[in-house]
Amino acid sequence: MENNELWRAVLAQMQLHISKANFATWFQNTDITLKDNERVVISVPNAFSKEWLSNKYYKLLLKTMHNMDHTIKDLEFTISPQSFKVSRLENSLESEKNDIEQLKFDEFKINKDTSLNPKYTFENFVVGSFNELAYAAGLAVSENPGHAYNPLFIYGGVGLGKTHLIQAVGNKIADDSRKKKVKYMASEKLVSAIVTAIRSNTMEAFKASLAHIDVLIIDDIQFIAGKNKSQEEFFHVFNSLYEKNKQIILSSDRPPNAIPELEERLRSRLGGGMTIDVSLPDYETRLAILKTKLQEKNLKLPEDILEYIASNVKKNVRELEGALNSLLIYYKTNNNIPNLETAKRLLKGFIFSPFDVANYKKIIEMVSKFYNLEEKNLFDTTRRKEIVKPRQVAMFLLRKELKYSFPAIARKFGGKDHTTVIYAYKKILQESEENSKLTEELNIIKQRIYSG
Repeated sequence: MENNELWRAVLAQMQLHISKANFATWFQNTDITLKDNERVVISVPNAFSKEWLSNKYYKLLLKTMHNMDHTIKDLEFTISPQSFKVSRLENSLESEKNDIEQLKFDEFKINKDTSLNPKYTFENFVVGSFNELAYAAGLAVSENPGHAYNPLFIYGGVGLGKTHLIQAVGNKIADDSRKKKVKYMASEKLVSAIVTAIRSNTMEAFKASLAHIDVLIIDDIQFIAGKNKSQEEFFHVFNSLYEKNKQIILSSDRPPNAIPELEERLRSRLGGGMTIDVSLPDYETRLAILKTKLQEKNLKLPEDILEYIASNVKKNVRELEGALNSLLIYYKTNNNIPNLETAKRLLKGFIFSPFDVANYKKIIEMVSKFYNLEEKNLFDTTRRKEIVKPRQVAMFLLRKELKYSFPAIARKFGGKDHTTVIYAYKKILQESEENSKLTEELNIIKQRIYSG
């Protein structure tokens, strides 16, 4: 496999594991510059990207590459001038125009003024029962920004189209004849900008740069949790825009009242407009999404393959795209449309199986992540409220989802008396029936567990 082809295949897999906002932020202008025996050298545009990719995505990148080429055992990141990579990418696109067009990464085609991807529109956004309310609210905001629903807060699991929707709103407003000024930012980029402004004593200049914005769109706002100074500065930016009837649009993996370590005044602001969830797509919508994606790429696949994917890939929209990309990579490599049997073999890793996904380790991992704890914290003997509740939730899910016996759960938690587990199970069960916030939290955690 050539370096260019290998990297595109790796990027296709990386999209399944991280949000589109983070993918566009950290993987833009990256490439493989050298594959030498067991080592791969990846070029990045600057030192910040190098540090971030090394610290956050090294293991995932290495595992993904090793699965594709078992000879790869080490990665190295090097900073290369952006002009070099751009010119090389242009040459690559020119020489392989038709093939690359099928598998291009539209996340990289962003508008420099708005930071929006022009490919994200309402026209190519597939509407189903799982997202129709969010779609309607987004459309209303695009037609009357600052007045319809402000702020508009869209939340849901990974890969369900939140980024597509909020950017579609931004693109429609930006294209309007009224020429509103729109700015899109991933929350990690927002936090980074705030930290830089604090360190360089340029916070007032940073705020001034946002003062003229008519529509501010922040993706994955949950990442601001726990960052107190960033929350404080964002709170002031939020208030300044809101008081001028400027539209604010936010996305998250959970509703405002379920984001931990969020200042109460900011939580109140975020939830003060319209808050709407996006759930998992049904079969008909999944099939429609596949056909829309193929139409965009100007390609066709047999109907039985599309039906097979729609019936078996149930995790999220991004998984559907990943499955489709796997078949297109096969087509590009072999110059042959796969039949159903070949498709089944190629898509084995995408097929949804609750028994493969939901297990003890997964439940502990997802509960810990949701409540911003380390996994070992769940097993502490402390009675602190911030530990007790997540521990009880974990016990509840082990019983409810995996049917573990109460004594077995007690052993998992350091040999506690099984009556403690019974109490935890009954307490969470009762509270979830009376407390909509807890019900929401349990649903989000379960969605994460079953989304692999």
